[in-house]
Amino acid sequence: MTDTAATAASPGALRVGVQKFGTFLSGMIMPNIAAFIAWGLITALFIPSGWMGSEGPVEAWRWADSAILGGGTASDGTEYLGLVGPIITYLLPLLIAFTGGNVVYGHRGGVVGAVAAMGVIIGAQGTIMFLGAMIAGPLTAEILKQIEKLWDGKIRAGFEMLVNNFSAGFVGFFAALASFFWLAPVMKWLTEILGNAVGWLVDTGLIPLASIIVEPAKVLFLNNAINHGVFTPIGTEQSQEFGRSLLFMVEANPGPGAGLLLAITVFGVGAARATAPGAWIIQFLGGIHEVYFPYVLAKPVLILGLIAGGATGVLTNVLFGSGLVAPASPGSIFAILIQTAPGSHLGVILAVVLSAAVTFLVTAAFLLASRRRDLAAEAAGGDKFAAAVAQTQANKGKSSAALSGLAGASTGALSAPAHAVQRVVFACDAGMGSSAMGASVLRSKFKAAGLDDVTVTNKAIAALDGNADLVVTQAQLTDRAKQREPGAVHVSVDNFMNSPRYDEIVELLLTQRATAEVKAEHPVAVTVPAAPDGVAGTAPAPATRAEARAAAAAAEEEPLPEDPARPDEGVLSLGNVRIHEGSVSREEAIREAADLLQQTGAVTSAYHDAMLAREQTVSTYMGNELAIPHGTNDAKDAVLASALTVIRYDGGVDWDGDEVRFVVGIAGKGDEHLGLLQNVAMLFSDDEQVARLKAAKTPEELYELFKTVNED
Repeated sequence: MTDTAATAASPGALRVGVQKFGTFLSGMIMPNIAAFIAWGLITALFIPSGWMGSEGPVEAWRWADSAILGGGTASDGTEYLGLVGPIITYLLPLLIAFTGGNVVYGHRGGVVGAVAAMGVIIGAQGTIMFLGAMIAGPLTAEILKQIEKLWDGKIRAGFEMLVNNFSAGFVGFFAALASFFWLAPVMKWLTEILGNAVGWLVDTGLIPLASIIVEPAKVLFLNNAINHGVFTPIGTEQSQEFGRSLLFMVEANPGPGAGLLLAITVFGVGAARATAPGAWIIQFLGGIHEVYFPYVLAKPVLILGLIAGGATGVLTNVLFGSGLVAPASPGSIFAILIQTAPGSHLGVILAVVLSAAVTFLVTAAFLLASRRRDLAAEAAGGDKFAAAVAQTQANKGKSSAALSGLAGASTGALSAPAHAVQRVVFACDAGMGSSAMGASVLRSKFKAAGLDDVTVTNKAIAALDGNADLVVTQAQLTDRAKQREPGAVHVSVDNFMNSPRYDEIVELLLTQRATAEVKAEHPVAVTVPAAPDGVAGTAPAPATRAEARAAAAAAEEEPLPEDPARPDEGVLSLGNVRIHEGSVSREEAIREAADLLQQTGAVTSAYHDAMLAREQTVSTYMGNELAIPHGTNDAKDAVLASALTVIRYDGGVDWDGDEVRFVVGIAGKGDEHLGLLQNVAMLFSDDEQVARLKAAKTPEELYELFKTVNED
């Protein structure tokens, strides 16, 4: 058996696979949580049993015509559809389907995914089709993606939009029919089975046993598949029917975690005891539950306290018939109270308090029983808490700012990047709370150091797009981040709130700025990749981000044979310079650049595919509103001569989140590719020159400004 096979079959690989599946599910739900919350508020207020409903718990608040918004019969006998039913039946599933399709194949994937979801929604009338939308959306987008690969790069110029629109239209048409006739009955049957199973657990009083699975799954970050794949869809349907669901609190209840952290605050030892109070604030008030996971990994027996507390909270809601009207995300006490259904506040509050109390008592018993051993281990330097923090982040597969205050260790030496750092990204699993906290900490440090030109953002690991200069991740996530951002510098940390790596990064950037100033006054020569004859050349050291990225992109490619014949006018001719008033998509811009290169005779039709392939591995966005799409090394046979095309889009081009006005298509033979990239980068390194390029009124004026790229 190969090592690869062994790895794939390992429990760790299975855990990672479940994590990725859960992340994909939550990736469809979490971006739309605001819509769930809005629906929950409308439901809590205007359904008949809501606060302002005709049968509401507070008579003074009742509004006789609440049916206008909640649905039903108003005081004058008029029947109203209301907002509650249409939002949960149509809007929420369509949002989920669009989001899932968008993840798979961009906006067009989202559109066909929503169309397909409409088929399963209508076909399963009477059943809320969250699960159907989760399948129809991404599946239809994937089908469109695979179908369009069949003719990618083979459509004549000017017909791309026609073909793309009709291909998406036909896929959406057939997918909607398939969803209506085939997928809807299957999903309705599956939803009924899951709903009946959960209903049976509730009716028999066995639903508290779900904590035996949920609480350990949370610590291992395997809960997303359960929570967003089962509890949220079924809970939302229950809320539609009964006005509440206890399923929303099975995983989100902050009580067990709060009880555990309080017990460690009182009876813990060492670093665990010192950090528990701050962790309690983050967990109970902020709703970031992962902050207590390291305490459990450091002493696994404490999971029994969490299970006992979680089961207590669920049982309390069962006995009181209480629940929430919509998902509480994040699981903060504030989110819980806001989403509590009318008449359920007593049960919900008791569920939180009692679950915390039970967890506190069970945890305290274990801590007291092992206190002497824990104190002796700490005195001997055997405190395992820091290692548990690292293990927690390894289980999660991402860096977490919520864990940052728990340990101060950092891993790996910070090496100096070869280019100026202007874009720093904190990468995490969902791109939400954890990474946002870490990004805000470093952002404030940059501001204090005067590094105002450096942007700091947070993203999900799957959303890394090749535009980052420096990526901050947890050590176990670094390899995955490198696959997404091969051209970036990667920094691994365990402590996101006060990591010493932050000061190292700030010092590094300050040193870079000082070095760049010296280089600007005293240019030096650096070695560039060897020419085909083996003789090394020299070129100015890249002092700007654009230069460095251009040189790095070129360095990835193996030098091609020298072009035996060069036209007298150079690599750029007036006919290859264009100005457009409007805007196009990134793909359309790349298509036009490739067509111009082909018309010039510099490349074959295969070069367009290579340009698209380059964008999939690393973005060719350079900064200063410039993108330089070019092919990969695999396309060397498609390059016939060195050439350049310049297209200015005054309406701008969305280049995967960056605004681009200048699209410079490049095809290079031999080491001319490196020279072309460096010349263009130098041209755009001067803001005043860029302003002149933008102000050019005609292609002739623009060509005159660009002619420097023809210089040797």
